Amino acid sequence: MSKRLAELGEDRLVKRLMKGLPVGSNVITGPGDDCAIIGRPRDRKLKLLKTDCVVEDIHFTRGVDSRRVGWKALCRAISDIAAMGGEPEHAVITIALPRDLDLGWVDGLYAGMRKAARRFGVGIVGGETARSPGPIFINVALTGTVERRHCVQRSGGEPGDAIYVTGRLGASAGGKHLDFIPRVNEAQWLTRHFRLHAMMDLSDGLGADLPRLAAASACGYRLEPASIPKNSGASVEQAISDGEDYELLFAVAPSAGSRIESAWCRNFPRLPLTRIGELVQPSKTRKSITARGFDHFAPA
Repeated sequence: MSKRLAELGEDRLVKRLMKGLPVGSNVITGPGDDCAIIGRPRDRKLKLLKTDCVVEDIHFTRGVDSRRVGWKALCRAISDIAAMGGEPEHAVITIALPRDLDLGWVDGLYAGMRKAARRFGVGIVGGETARSPGPIFINVALTGTVERRHCVQRSGGEPGDAIYVTGRLGASAGGKHLDFIPRVNEAQWLTRHFRLHAMMDLSDGLGADLPRLAAASACGYRLEPASIPKNSGASVEQAISDGEDYELLFAVAPSAGSRIESAWCRNFPRLPLTRIGELVQPSKTRKSITARGFDHFAPA
């Protein structure tokens, strides 16, 4: 008997799709992390590959300023490059649009993408256009590079590691999901000055992404809900479940925590860095909360 996507959920669907995929040679990390990592054994620099999309009425509504949609579309992919400690490089853009869409909306979309590209040093080098009978669809494929010694994956966490998050979480629908700043500079500073064990960006919410990082590291986790930094007006549950925060979540040896916190305050005084828990043995995860993050295929 066939199943519907809602019965699987996003993570199980992705796992199903990954089975048997040919990844080719020189692939260090394929599906399952923020980016694919490509490189030969002696390469000092590694290539990062990422693709991401935004879909009308899922990630934005047509009534918002399309410049903000363009910013978000490119910055979502940039945020994933940042989560590997990388530098974004070149993007190709695919758009699928209704025939009756106002040209000014499209001009605004690309104005937003140009702004993000200039801000983060990205070259927009090509793409594809197509007609859509339904929602507007924008896909960004982005390359990046990272020094091998500075590359951080989700899978290096160890029991006892301290878990940190940048910024504040929750209530992203109030506008942050369209105007967020990818933490490229912050991630590069972290990876150049400290040995991070694991890192990812928070796109689907802490309730979805922390379990993913812990699972990739073959660990459980212990979360301290009272310590979670919240945006103004957000509850703890919203800070865990809302998603689209685009902050960094990382794990580091507990002995490095105080040094990171002190140095962070000097370098990024306006951006909070908060310890929110720890990685533990996989059998010791404490379900201190029931809120979950965003899942594209969860039952309505």
